[in-house]
Amino acid sequence: MTEFGRILALLLDAGVEFVVVGGVAGNALGAPRTTLDLDIVYQRTDANIERMVKALATVHPYLRGAPPGLPFKFDVATVKRGLNFTLTIDLGWLDLLGEIVGGGKYEDLLPHSTMANAWGRTFRCLKLEKLIEVKRAAGRPKDFEAIAELEGILNRSKQN
Repeated sequence: MTEFGRILALLLDAGVEFVVVGGVAGNALGAPRTTLDLDIVYQRTDANIERMVKALATVHPYLRGAPPGLPFKFDVATVKRGLNFTLTIDLGWLDLLGEIVGGGKYEDLLPHSTMANAWGRTFRCLKLEKLIEVKRAAGRPKDFEAIAELEGILNRSKQN
């Protein structure tokens, strides 16, 4: 099981700039849907990538779904050459996203984010409206299932 609070603490304590997206963002905003991984869109500056790599080195990142023993080095050069990484770490599953469909990069998402409190931490996550938009753009069946739930939360919040 993914330890969301511990992963968030690891990244936040290292000063990593990111926005939580996906199921954990929905959870932080009131959705009860179960999710197995933490999805973040990270800022792709050199300094932020360095902080992120250093913090995650302590939890042994490896490509999720890759065969055991596949040569993989999670370092600054690898992250700079790549964009999105689905990882298994000692604390569970973590998706590092340089950009997302329907939302763009960290800088694009920042104005559509809010501060949330969950798992004993305060972190930046997508606002409900933008989360619905990016889930719709992703177009996966599981996202369409989540949209109805998120729209219900959004409608209730507008009524209050």
